[in-house]
Amino acid sequence: MTLFRQLYSLLFGLFLLVVTGLGLVQFTETRSFLTKQMESDLNNASNSLGLMLSPALEAGDNATVDTLVNVIFEGGYYQSIELTWLVDGHQQVWKNPTKISGVPKWFIDLELFDQINTETTITSGWLQLATLKITANPGIGYHELWRILSNTFILFALFFLVAILSARLGLTWILRPLHQLSVHAQDVANRKFGPDMPLPKTTELQQVVLAFNSMANQLKQVFQSLDDEVTALRKKNLVDQVSNLPNRQYLMDRVSSWLDEPGSGALFLVKMDWLEQVHSKFGYQVRDETIRLLSSRLQENLQSIAPGVITRIAAYEFAFLVTDVEREQLNQYLQTLIRTINQEVAKAEGKPNQGYAIGIAERVGDMTQSDIMAQTDNALQQAIKEAKVYHWFAVNQQQLFSREQWRERLTCAFDNSQFFFRWQEVADSTHQKVIHRELFCQLQLADGQRIHAGQFMPYVELLSMGSQLDKCLIQKLSDDQLLARNPEPVAVNLTHQSISDPEFHTWLNKFLAKSDKDNKLCFEIPESAVYSAPEACEALCSIIHEHGAQFGIDHFGRQFGSMNYLQTLRPGYVKLDQAFAHYDENQHNSELCRALINVAKGLSIQVIVTGIQEDLQLKSFSGLDIQGFQGFIKPPQDV
Repeated sequence: MTLFRQLYSLLFGLFLLVVTGLGLVQFTETRSFLTKQMESDLNNASNSLGLMLSPALEAGDNATVDTLVNVIFEGGYYQSIELTWLVDGHQQVWKNPTKISGVPKWFIDLELFDQINTETTITSGWLQLATLKITANPGIGYHELWRILSNTFILFALFFLVAILSARLGLTWILRPLHQLSVHAQDVANRKFGPDMPLPKTTELQQVVLAFNSMANQLKQVFQSLDDEVTALRKKNLVDQVSNLPNRQYLMDRVSSWLDEPGSGALFLVKMDWLEQVHSKFGYQVRDETIRLLSSRLQENLQSIAPGVITRIAAYEFAFLVTDVEREQLNQYLQTLIRTINQEVAKAEGKPNQGYAIGIAERVGDMTQSDIMAQTDNALQQAIKEAKVYHWFAVNQQQLFSREQWRERLTCAFDNSQFFFRWQEVADSTHQKVIHRELFCQLQLADGQRIHAGQFMPYVELLSMGSQLDKCLIQKLSDDQLLARNPEPVAVNLTHQSISDPEFHTWLNKFLAKSDKDNKLCFEIPESAVYSAPEACEALCSIIHEHGAQFGIDHFGRQFGSMNYLQTLRPGYVKLDQAFAHYDENQHNSELCRALINVAKGLSIQVIVTGIQEDLQLKSFSGLDIQGFQGFIKPPQDV
């Protein structure tokens, strides 16, 4: 029971006790008063009637006696009058029937009044004439007692209602700071840190609120320090201090993660010898400032062309990882890169298209990190050897379909739900149970050929068909009753387009409203979408929360930026980026990994490591508080 209800019940009980006590006192005093009043009236009537009857009794005038008694008796205040003549023993009796109007029978049956009567002897001098016995009518007492009690009850009831309502309003106002403190405490328990609570007017509560605000601020500082630690470790280990761009270590990790997932794109390697000439002419300070300006211009001009990562991997070498694009966009990216470099070369008094070389290698088929790095380096060396601005690594593999052919086939697949599912277990750290299963899909073409997501997903993103794909997959999950057939939750990866598409949000809201398996459906949002479209992510997560479904953050720790979004979105779990899969092989990597896990643990968010290939690799995480793992140690299986 809440404190408000306890206090309210106490005041209610005390007031009811007081009212009941006052009612009992009022009842007792009223009954006593009415009894005495009837006794007094009875005595007065007996004396008066005796004096009036004395002459008639002495004369033996029976008619006069009867007339005098009837005058008094007809008033209805007496139940009976008995007159006994002492001369001959003759007895006269007058009786009134007991009729009490306006009083309930149950009240009369309580017999609250005893029979009240008085008996006197009528004399004339020393001569006794008759005995007179008068019995009071109790109806008068019942009638008056009921009237007084009814009025008193109505009055007390009104006072009682006014007092209770006033107590409720007063308690609500007095306890409002406690209610606010309770809400604030729940927010702090959920790691939601808002502004300090205002001080209440109640002196005792002021100290409580001051102590709570202090505690909340200290907790906020703890989590902020964890976030700052992650930022500092990233800057220290993964960021080049001159250009403020990611360094070689980050590039290697990102390339490895990129190749482990479905996707397309290319890697650019640029060697800028003109920066060395700047160093020779103007010194290292001018060179470093030129690198900073160049980095800023590259980020400004290239990020709008295609998603990618710009890194500085050596003193005069830059690498550009461009993902999920086809050759046409790669060409546009290359031309923008060349134009940007030429502009900076001209500012340094150099000649355009001289003093630098670019090598490009596209992702084709199943490649490893060493494969694409070697191809990119070979392309760069060939460009330098031939004194060309750029060189593409020769690839003999032909494109499966053109863009329009992909559009036609994907549209047909969506319309006919030509998808086949595979899923992969996400097991808990003890191998004892399955946390959930992540869903993967394959596309079956009209000729019966099946192609995996790595081949068609780049074109889904390129053709802006991500929302259609996600709707189709989620609906097929429902149509095939996979959630009902599988005891564990099923996780679906959402595309960037779905996350930013208000129409998809509306569709998903309606779908979840009709589904009775919301608690078995998980949605995974890539961390890059959280940074690129924070408001859209928050709106989508609110819909998922509202219907009781779950969601997690994929590629956790891949992006640069604050982890404060975890407090806003409140995901159920995070999946560490595959770059952290080899936790114990790199000291800098392990420090950052540990800090990321601590941030999630501090918010009571489950941590799942990905990219696990063998038990030995999993054992390296035994010292960390992780809840689950995923990887080819438990390979995908057909549904």
